[in-house]
Amino acid sequence: MTGDAVTRIVTPVTRLLGIDLPIVQAGMSWASSCSALPLAVSAAGGLGVIAAGPMRIPDLERAIDEVEAGTGRPYAVNLPLYRKGADEVMDVLCARRIPVLIASQGGPRRYLRRFQDAGTVCLHVVASEEHAAKALDAGVDGLVVVGAEAGGHPPPGLVSTLVMVRAVARLAPAAPIVASGGFADGAGLAAALALGAGAAQFGTRFIASAESNLHPAYKEAVLAAGVGDTRTVGRDLGTIRLLANAFAERMGELERSGADLAARRAAFAGSSLRLAAREGDVAQGKVEAGQSAGLVDAILPAAEIVRRLAEEYAAAAGGLPAVERAEPVPRP
Repeated sequence: MTGDAVTRIVTPVTRLLGIDLPIVQAGMSWASSCSALPLAVSAAGGLGVIAAGPMRIPDLERAIDEVEAGTGRPYAVNLPLYRKGADEVMDVLCARRIPVLIASQGGPRRYLRRFQDAGTVCLHVVASEEHAAKALDAGVDGLVVVGAEAGGHPPPGLVSTLVMVRAVARLAPAAPIVASGGFADGAGLAAALALGAGAAQFGTRFIASAESNLHPAYKEAVLAAGVGDTRTVGRDLGTIRLLANAFAERMGELERSGADLAARRAAFAGSSLRLAAREGDVAQGKVEAGQSAGLVDAILPAAEIVRRLAEEYAAAAGGLPAVERAEPVPRP
């Protein structure tokens, strides 16, 4: 980063990951299932994350090659452990000795030893104090703590990021924590660090980037959304947060009317993230996005987003009221 931009913000997470800024781009299926977005974020001083979830192995290896050729800075791969062929993907990632693995949707004991032996820093995604404690007991290097505001898969109990991150930070004050859910600007980053996290993860903000690998209609839907324009659907099926649309309304009506699980499962499976992300059907597809969509108002290059986040953080932190020591009032 050059000019007047903030060049370093040092936290336990930036030291652990070897990055300059406590800014983590979320691993978002389709949006960062490519090299362009992760490369731009890592090169700008944050942590870019390749989303391996929907990627075929040759495409994943190509993206890794392109990121490594484009920057010598650390990057991560996000692997949902439930995906088909996860073990084969782990074999590839371990052999490649990727700098950082962010694993989600499963237990860390399945992968931890082999990746740490290969020199990979392992972050595990959690959405409860219980899962945070289990992941730390297993030996993970750090946590990504997700709150209800997040797009995609928020905690089923819908506990806010404000509360969830603080609870985990109190539970494990020495643990490196990345806070996730509801962050879109530098003021949010300042809030995350004040809660006890060492970085914030930004998903929806990077959906609206020039490099995100999403259909233009998806990006425009995010720009048009307000803070109240997301919904959570999929009770008992794997809750997701997405923008309000025809699909979300149909699912919501089924849930409100008490439709049986089979009917809800059929409707839920009748839509997909790919339908919105790749084909641009933002009415019937799953347009996954967080509540912070209402704080996003422009599509920008990813490096510019990183630069602005850092500068906004400096302004927000510098603008906080100073603590003044009051003189004791004499007793009569």
